[in-house]
Amino acid sequence: MSKKVLIIVSNANVIGPHNRRTGIFLPEVAHPYAEFDKVKYQVDFASLTGDTPYLDALHLANDPANLAFLVGDGWTRMQKAKKLSDVDVRPYDAIFIPGGLAPMVDMPEHPLLKQVVRETYERKAIVGAVCHGPVSLLNVKLSDGSYIVKGKNITSFTNEEEENYAKTDVPFELQTALTGQGAIFHTVSPWQPNSITDGLLVTGQNPASAQGVAQKMIKLLEA
Repeated sequence: MSKKVLIIVSNANVIGPHNRRTGIFLPEVAHPYAEFDKVKYQVDFASLTGDTPYLDALHLANDPANLAFLVGDGWTRMQKAKKLSDVDVRPYDAIFIPGGLAPMVDMPEHPLLKQVVRETYERKAIVGAVCHGPVSLLNVKLSDGSYIVKGKNITSFTNEEEENYAKTDVPFELQTALTGQGAIFHTVSPWQPNSITDGLLVTGQNPASAQGVAQKMIKLLEA
């Protein structure tokens, strides 16, 4: 039976005091979508509000996987993402949260998202996220009261990367916040691929890591 993956996306399109335009960073959704599609998984989309999500980094559309997402059924399906509160997440074998700056706006404290991440993890399904997407793990407490990231080997967009990208736009530095909740944080040089598996959690550092996150999720799902 084909595995089922739910991609959960932000609905934000501006961030910070200067109203910087943002959205889901195209390669961070397109590259994983391509990997899941390659192995014939059922991929569905949910967004926090049910409104049409936004894409960032359309200047990267000449990349084959990005272009395939835009002109194929990926972007069409993402535009029709269901509202997260209307989705029964229990049948899904995995959830995946792509980045872009958008998740830093509406995902740090979203109660239902935190519940979905906790329940997915505790029923032993896979939780994957890349770049700023691991903000979805922030403030998630398990049933025993511990933070989901405590003692876990994870990564996300780093403070060093943020310094030269969006430090004046983001409300906080994600690496610092995750480390503050007990994460064992791993980095490589800025903008280089880095994806990590720890149990049921798979995280990636930056856009170059999105494909690796999906591949590691598939490896877990096929084990």
